[in-house]
Amino acid sequence: MAIDRTVPPPDPISEVDVGKDQSKAIPPYAWRLVALFAAANVLNIYDRALPTIVAENIKAEFALTDTQLGLLMSGFTVVYAVAGIALGRMADRRSRRLVMAIGLVVWSLLTAASGGAWSFASLLIFRLGVGVGEASYAPAANATVFDMFPVEKRSRATAVLQLGVPLGLLLAFFTTGPLVEAFGTWRAPFYLAAIPGLVLAALLLITPMPEQPRATAQQREQERGARVFWTLARIPTMWWLILAGIGLQIASYSIATFLVPLLQRYFGLSLSEAGTGAGLVTGVAGLIGLLLAGPIADRARRRSSAARLSVAAIGMAVAAPFAFAAFGLPPSSAVMFVLLLSCASVLINMVQPVALPAVSEIVAARLRASAVAIYFAAFYLLGGAFGPLLTGALSEHFAASATATAEISASAAGLHTSMSWLLPLSCLVGAIGIAGAMTTIERDTRKAARSEAA
Repeated sequence: MAIDRTVPPPDPISEVDVGKDQSKAIPPYAWRLVALFAAANVLNIYDRALPTIVAENIKAEFALTDTQLGLLMSGFTVVYAVAGIALGRMADRRSRRLVMAIGLVVWSLLTAASGGAWSFASLLIFRLGVGVGEASYAPAANATVFDMFPVEKRSRATAVLQLGVPLGLLLAFFTTGPLVEAFGTWRAPFYLAAIPGLVLAALLLITPMPEQPRATAQQREQERGARVFWTLARIPTMWWLILAGIGLQIASYSIATFLVPLLQRYFGLSLSEAGTGAGLVTGVAGLIGLLLAGPIADRARRRSSAARLSVAAIGMAVAAPFAFAAFGLPPSSAVMFVLLLSCASVLINMVQPVALPAVSEIVAARLRASAVAIYFAAFYLLGGAFGPLLTGALSEHFAASATATAEISASAAGLHTSMSWLLPLSCLVGAIGIAGAMTTIERDTRKAARSEAA
C-alpha cells in the first residue's frame, strides 16, 4: 500500500498583517526540507557548470569557436527557460514533489550521457535535455518554500535554498579540475555527477512536504491557459524584477561561462588554478553574499517591501565599480583580479534572496510556481541565454582587431575586453530594475492580498 506523505498545510498566513509573530505557522519539517532543496540545488548548479569548467578541453577536442562555446550554454538556457514555464504551471496544478523528483532523475541521467558525447552536436542535444530536467526544479522548490514561511521570513529561507548555487559552483570549480587530471579525461566528472542526483530524487519522494494551495473551480477557469500569463503580465513589479534579473543573469552567466577560460588565457593560470580562482569568485563570494542578504533583507522587510528591495538595488549599484576595477588590472595581477571580482560577486548574489520573495508577494499563493517560472524564463532568455552568446561574439570581434603581445594572445585580449564592458553595465541594469520595482511593489502586494482573500 502506498504511503501518503503529504502533510496538511499550516494555518493560512495573512499577506496583509505581516506585523504579527507568525513563526508558529512554520511547519516543524520546514528547515529540513529547505536543506534537502538546497542539496538538490547544489547538483542542479554543479551539473550545469561542468561544461563551462572544461570549456577549453571541449573546445580543443571538437575544434569549437568561442561563439559555439557560448551557444552551448545559451542553448541550454533557452530550453531551460521555455520548459520551465510549462513545468512551473504543472507544479501549480499537479504534485510538486513528483515534478521535482522526475526532473532530478532526468537531468542526472542526461548529465552522465553528456560525458559520452562524440561530437559538438551530440553534446548540445544532451545538454538541452539536461535543461529540460533542471527546469522542473526551481519553480516547484521556491513555491514550496514560500508556502512554508511567512512573508517577513522568506528572504532567509530563500537564501538557504539559493546556497545551492554558490555551493554547486564551488564544488564544481574545486573538484572538476582535479577529477579531469586524475582520470585523464574531461568526461569523468559528468559520469560521477549522476549518482547523487538519483539518491536525492529518492529522498524527495519520502520527505514530508506541505500540501500546496489549490484553486477553486472558478479560479481554475479564470486562470486557464494563457490567462495566467496575462494576469502576471499586468503586474508592474514583475516587469521591473525581470529587468533586474536580466542584468543579474548577463553578469552571472558571463562569469560562469567564461571566467575559467579568461583566467587561463589572460592570466596564464592552469585549469586547476583557474578553477580555484573561479570557485572563489562564484562559490565563496556567492556564499557570503547569500548569508548576508537573507537576514539583512528580512530585517528590512519589517519596514516595507520596498526597503527589502533596496538591499539588492544598493548591492548591484556598488558591484559595478568593483567589476570595472577588476578588469582594469594587468595580466600579472591575477590574485587582485580574483579579490575585486569576488567583492562584486558578493553584492551580485544579494539579489535573489530579495527578488524571489518579492515575486511571492505580488501574486496569489496558487500561482507562485507559475510566477517563479515566468520570472526565471524571462531573465534566462534575455539574460542567461543572451549573456554568454554576446560575450563570446564580442570576444571574437575584439580579438579580430587585437594585437598579440608577449604576455597575452589576441584571443585573451578579446575575451578580456568583452567581459570588461558587459559585467559593469549588466550590474547597472540590475540596479535600475530593482529600483523600479521599489516604486511599484507596495501597490502590487496589496492587490495580491485582495486576490488571495477573494
